[in-house]
Amino acid sequence: MAERPHHRPMMPGDQLFAELESGADPLLLQEAADRAAALLVRGARASDDAGVAERVVHLAETEGLEVLAELWSGSPADSLAGALWRLYLLRDWVHRAPQEVAAEYEAGRGAAPFARVVAGVADPPGAEELKAMVDQVLRGIAGSDFADVLYRAAAFAHVVAVGRAILTQRSDAPHQEVPRMLTLAEQLEAAARLEMRGELA
Repeated sequence: MAERPHHRPMMPGDQLFAELESGADPLLLQEAADRAAALLVRGARASDDAGVAERVVHLAETEGLEVLAELWSGSPADSLAGALWRLYLLRDWVHRAPQEVAAEYEAGRGAAPFARVVAGVADPPGAEELKAMVDQVLRGIAGSDFADVLYRAAAFAHVVAVGRAILTQRSDAPHQEVPRMLTLAEQLEAAARLEMRGELA
């Protein structure tokens, strides 16, 4: 029996989405999405390459958020791929609207002290501090327990949801994004619990 040639395992940033093709069979795309998610989370943590964490943080910029959306946005929230999509969506929003995020976080942090502590945002929570925090959270995909990453992101989203609700009450203006942010927080926390039990796949 001939020996199979040895291939170096693909790591994040090394053509991670090479299998993604527009118009491909949805089932094959989902399989590729799941494989890419597992590689990103499990492979990054196993790597001794110091640059992996930075590639993980900036994945949406190097690959394009629309590529991540095509790959992962249809994945269930209680899956590895679905959790990753929500993390990158959260990071993208923080970097696109840091002043808005800072105002909402500031409004909510007094009313959600436990979540504020878990999120681990510098005090005072300005725009740059929030961008640094969300990048640090994503770096954790490669360098720390993935459940901790999800719990921190969930806590952050929870504080923002509380802040949005408070600002909405103050302005008497309906804000349809409050339930969505709260749902995001709940989904990330549920994914963290699954990860703790070794059931997030």
